Amino acid sequence: CEILSSLPLQMSLYFNVYFFPLWWLITVAILYLKYPVLSDYYKFVLVTIMILVSLTELIRLYLGYVGNLLEKVPELAGFWLLTLLPQLPIILFLLFNEGLKIHSLERAVHIIFAAFLSFQVLTAFFTLRRMVNTLATRFRLTEFHCLEEQCPVPG
Repeated sequence: CEILSSLPLQMSLYFNVYFFPLWWLITVAILYLKYPVLSDYYKFVLVTIMILVSLTELIRLYLGYVGNLLEKVPELAGFWLLTLLPQLPIILFLLFNEGLKIHSLERAVHIIFAAFLSFQVLTAFFTLRRMVNTLATRFRLTEFHCLEEQCPVPG
């Protein structure tokens, strides 16, 4: 019974749970301050992004906890995909798009959040690979033992 969950991934998820409300508060406060000077296009985009990130982050963190602690491959794969596809590109958009009139505090929290996401993408990938390989090996051994019990060798 080898433990397949990843301690670095779990620590990152733990700190991310406490960092996300801080990131959200700072981002919303700065959005409130710079909202009047933004174009209509960026106003719509930023509000949509905040709603999307908020919903996705809650689901993503839940899947990460369940997938890592309970060693469930589908949940961890969902966590990895939600981190890689919507979250990381959105944070990179918020970090590097100069049309958004980025404040220095906003840039700092986006860099920290992007670092969390990048680290989680890498650790979740290697944890997933280890889990899938171990579970496939267990399955093959179980199948081998079932075949061995059904067909006894003469002698």
